[in-house]
Amino acid sequence: QVQLVESGGGLVQPGGSLRLSCAASVSIFSISDMGWYRQAPGKQRELVARITSGGTSRYADSVKGRFTISRDNAKKTVYLQMNSLKPEDTAVYYCNLASTILGVDYWGQGTQVTVSS
Repeated sequence: QVQLVESGGGLVQPGGSLRLSCAASVSIFSISDMGWYRQAPGKQRELVARITSGGTSRYADSVKGRFTISRDNAKKTVYLQMNSLKPEDTAVYYCNLASTILGVDYWGQGTQVTVSS
């Protein structure tokens, strides 16, 4: 059974930082693309950042220069370093593992990030 377990969310003041982690219990981690998405109340889920199996990353315009996605294949973990957080970053953040070649698409349960003074 595939599990993606997110951690690191919480309450932080504007301008602060958080680091999200997503640990995967799946052998195909190193050959899969990984992503972070978020969903704010009343809004659709949106892409925050993705990193390919080869290490190429891309970001939503709203987080460029503030967030950094990285992966550790040995630990089967993907990270999202979030700096200069803004109230509009408040959302539930979800981890995603996907491989079009293998035909898989898995989601974590989400972790709440709240940016507020």
